[in-house]
Amino acid sequence: MTHNESSAFAEVNQKVAQAGEILGLKAGVVKALSSCEREVVISIPLRRGDDVDVLTGYRVQHSSARGPRKGGIRFHQDVDLDDVRALASLMTWKTALIDVPFGGAKGGVAVDASKLTSIEKEEIIRRWTRSLVHVLGHHRDIPAPDMGTDAKSMAWLMDEFHRLEGFQPACVTGKPVELFGAAGREEATGRGVAMIAAATLKENKVKVEGATVAIQGFGNVGRYAALVCQELGMKVIAISDVSGGIVDKKGIDIKSIFSHKTLEDVQANERIGAAEVLTLECDILIPAALGGVINDSNASNINARFIIEGANQPITIAADRELRTQGVLIVPDILANSGGVMGSYFEWTQNIQEFSWPLEKFRRELDTRMESAFINVHAVSKKHSVDLRTAAFVVAVGRVAEAFELRGSLV
Repeated sequence: MTHNESSAFAEVNQKVAQAGEILGLKAGVVKALSSCEREVVISIPLRRGDDVDVLTGYRVQHSSARGPRKGGIRFHQDVDLDDVRALASLMTWKTALIDVPFGGAKGGVAVDASKLTSIEKEEIIRRWTRSLVHVLGHHRDIPAPDMGTDAKSMAWLMDEFHRLEGFQPACVTGKPVELFGAAGREEATGRGVAMIAAATLKENKVKVEGATVAIQGFGNVGRYAALVCQELGMKVIAISDVSGGIVDKKGIDIKSIFSHKTLEDVQANERIGAAEVLTLECDILIPAALGGVINDSNASNINARFIIEGANQPITIAADRELRTQGVLIVPDILANSGGVMGSYFEWTQNIQEFSWPLEKFRRELDTRMESAFINVHAVSKKHSVDLRTAAFVVAVGRVAEAFELRGSLV
């Protein structure tokens, strides 16, 4: 087996091919949808003391069939071209699935973000922007934060872009609210996860009020998912982060612990290990931390009826198969955590109109659109008798293929 066949990009393309088969697409169309339009690799010299370190940066643009490309920039030591290709492709399917007018892209720099000073981080993002300015822009390709980058990094990116191209705040999303960002964007991914959890319960005739939830992860996504689940009437009975987990069968009051940086300084009667939260008995399990946490070693011990994927790829392919034979319903990441890109779309829209929305409008739009995306995927899964992950790809690939053909890209 060549390295390429086991690659992350090849894995995504297997899903695309499977969807293409269900939709009866021509082989050439599937091939076009499995290829990236443009891949740029750059070198970024970084001054370190009296010498220079040379880092490698990437921007992969997968598709623009449905609009300008959209996707985050991650700073991580393991970033490589194959990873970035896979993530760019997933963005194409994610934006198509929730029906926002974007294609897919992804960027990255191979560097350990935790070892960078603030000045080094700023220098890297500015150099990245200068080197790629000709392929970026609010109607070409719009970056956003990802692992190792944040709102501050996006402010630097926007500032650098403005120096070169003039005032265009829509050139990047995920900016600080004080600098053309959108109220509601920060909570959007977690809020979307909670809304999808509620829609899943309703669709399966389970009462939302009092339904039990266990969440792995107390970062941005886990924290807001927990808060909104509680607001919707669910009972969050367990939550964990790297320091371990806390359990309360009567329900944890998320509001009271929300501002804690970590769970280790939260008072709790019962504490468990970080991974133990995954095997607790509950209605809904939300893995919202890292990829691959549900695998061969623990899949048979899962005690949840529904899994809502808050993190990217938290379930391995083998574990996914096993859980489905156990009758667990899995809502895939491409749908469950797409609230973030929905929020980015709202920010971009406001920047282009130069008119900001009140928070209530942002939330209302997000909730409505997440729910209708879920209902659509559920209907397609019934129609083709497939699981929700396959159905999500069928919806997304169908939309991109249609745009591709309508544009007359195929002679």
